[in-house]
Amino acid sequence: MSDFTLKIRRYDPESGEPAFWHEYPVDLPPERSVLDGILQIKDREDASLAIRCSCRAAICGSCGVRINGKSALACNTRISDAARRAGPGKPIVVEPMGNMPVLKDLIVDMDAVHWKKIMRVVPWLLPAGEPPEREYTVPAEAMIDVTQSMACIQCGVCVSACLSLEVDPQFVGPAALAKAYRFVGDPRDGQTEERLRDLAEDPHGIYDCTHCFACIEVCPKDVAPMSQIMRLRRRATGDFEIKDSNNGYGHERGFVNIIERWGTLHEAQVLPRSFGEGSFVKGQVKPSAVKQLAETLPTALRGLRSGKVTPKKVIVHPKLPDQARVRKVMHTIESKPRLELNLYIVGDNSGEEQGAMAEGSQEL
Repeated sequence: MSDFTLKIRRYDPESGEPAFWHEYPVDLPPERSVLDGILQIKDREDASLAIRCSCRAAICGSCGVRINGKSALACNTRISDAARRAGPGKPIVVEPMGNMPVLKDLIVDMDAVHWKKIMRVVPWLLPAGEPPEREYTVPAEAMIDVTQSMACIQCGVCVSACLSLEVDPQFVGPAALAKAYRFVGDPRDGQTEERLRDLAEDPHGIYDCTHCFACIEVCPKDVAPMSQIMRLRRRATGDFEIKDSNNGYGHERGFVNIIERWGTLHEAQVLPRSFGEGSFVKGQVKPSAVKQLAETLPTALRGLRSGKVTPKKVIVHPKLPDQARVRKVMHTIESKPRLELNLYIVGDNSGEEQGAMAEGSQEL
């Protein structure tokens, strides 16, 4: 048997006292989970310790907490691994998930944040036309694209880890946007464009994600919420060319056009093209673009003062050698049909098995 120490953040709103930390010794084999340690404390030390849990097998998603500062499922984290990450002689720090109000100890108010945001994206099918006599059916291969987002167990761990939510609590969030893609990618749904337009126009929608990868790192089911957000963006800009007021379309097109022309990022052109739907000229004459550009002048002036941007860099930007080849590669790629192979298609294995899976997916 191995000895471990859990340092747990305690909070009881009924007591009127502020939150505090308490350390508990735990006697468990190293292969047992952090949740087992918490339940041992609850059984032997303090029955008032509060935590949600049910399946204890990473299926129900109830036991989300932060362990040593990282959001995770307590039942899916071996106590020996947590102790190793904490460091020699240091306790395993367990606290409630972030970005959600704490109700008691390790229990957070999922309704106030997580479930509220899930409802924001209308998490059910909105089929077109009259309903069929029986169920809605589609070929199995038509659902391949949404298998990854369907694996979500609604644990809220990604919401806890999301840095964008820390800055903007109104951000729709990684879990809700991953759920949105589950229906955007479903061929039975008849409101695909409407869903995408709604999330593209929302200032707290798909373009509020900062690509920090935190949700991908902590997701216990490899849903990769950020990847689903990027797919929503690609569907909005590529498939439906939604020219949104948040300039997501313009930023993507502007970035691509800059790389196509120069091969490297021309920073002085990024904002004008982003506000001008990808065009430098349109960015100078479109009334809303002019207003947005004017609002960025303080940032541009700071860049000039720091030396990051110089008058020469604004006017002249060198092209990569043999830029024509870069342009040819881009045109070749864009001429081919887009095929995204998510984790549930490609798999984790290497060698012949993975190659066979990928080859089979491409045939679809």
